[in-house]
Amino acid sequence: LRSLEILIRMFKNSKELSNTMTKTEKHHLFSNISDVYEASKKFFKELEACHQQNIVIDDISDIMERHTMSTFDPYVKYCTNEVYQQRTLQKLLHENPAFKEALSKIESEPECRNLPMISFLILPMQRVTRLPLLMDTICQKTPKDSPQYESCTKALKAVGKLVRQCNDGARRMERTEMMYTINSQLEFKIKPFPLVSSSRWLIKRGELTAFVEETGIFKRTTKSQVYLFLFNDVLIITKKKSEESYTVTDYALGDQLSVEPCDMEEQSVSPVKTTSGMLYSRQSSACYVFKLTIHSNRAGERVEMLLGAESLSDRARWISALERSSSDKLITDRKTLLQVEIIRSYTAKQPDELTLQLADVVLVYQKVNSDWYEGERLRDAERGWFPADCAREITCQMTMDKNMERMGRLLALE
Repeated sequence: LRSLEILIRMFKNSKELSNTMTKTEKHHLFSNISDVYEASKKFFKELEACHQQNIVIDDISDIMERHTMSTFDPYVKYCTNEVYQQRTLQKLLHENPAFKEALSKIESEPECRNLPMISFLILPMQRVTRLPLLMDTICQKTPKDSPQYESCTKALKAVGKLVRQCNDGARRMERTEMMYTINSQLEFKIKPFPLVSSSRWLIKRGELTAFVEETGIFKRTTKSQVYLFLFNDVLIITKKKSEESYTVTDYALGDQLSVEPCDMEEQSVSPVKTTSGMLYSRQSSACYVFKLTIHSNRAGERVEMLLGAESLSDRARWISALERSSSDKLITDRKTLLQVEIIRSYTAKQPDELTLQLADVVLVYQKVNSDWYEGERLRDAERGWFPADCAREITCQMTMDKNMERMGRLLALE
């Protein structure tokens, strides 16, 4: 609560900072943080009243459920605004020297404890996602045959619904904006594909090297660059013209895709072959190759593409993304997976990455070299990639078993 008070008093109400930006930018930056603060204050006031009556609070389930059902609505609006907040902050920091100078001055104040403003801005998102874990812990420690257990489970369901609304709001806003942006950058030289849809979102995008073996007496391999936009249900293949312009050359639905890494024996192309599915062109750096098969493209034709990524981890990320986009999804027993605890928070920088908070638990599906993990966040089953050095392996079997039990309870709320 004190951190929110500092955010409002030191940053939002600062005349110096306000004078460096427009009213719209300020609204995007701070949104309804004052309403979030008032909701938090109301909640803590009731907790404090219970504490005054009895130094040991027996149960907070009824308080939690009541406030979740009514008081905490501002959290949903605040979390939904996250995409505008992050974009506005980055724009101001990079393009507005006056804003950056005023912000640095405030951040250096002792009350801010040398923390950047973003640390205060993300607090509501961090706090609300922790509520289901708190209520689940209370449920675990409450005897199932006691009168309090039913109110515990009701409160757990209520906070679970609140967090889903917050996550869905933020995700929907981000995906919609991303969809319209990409759609405006695509130039169709072929029959256009109706890209914008409320049920479609971007999984991964990026440039790859395409190897093509020419026909004729003297077989040789040529290469060209392709830029892929992979959505949850469709793949758009383009040629990059500029950072904001792409020419569409082909597309295919996700259920028409299959992908596999290329081993040394399978490579018949002319560049020098090595182990680990790596090609060396005579004029370029190493490429880690995989084969993408489009069983039916826009014209109903079968197409096989040999694609090269710049690193082993990038190849693994493309293969994983393409497998998830297709209908051929592998089912893995979560109990057999490695578990890690996050020791350093991480903010996703790509659509296929996972944003993680300190102490988050993640189930690891694969590890590439010693650099990247692909995992599933325990608290909400969100899946993505993150740096391995952000995490520490959990080795205690009892802890791992309890984590799986907790994940089962939290996913049952969906």
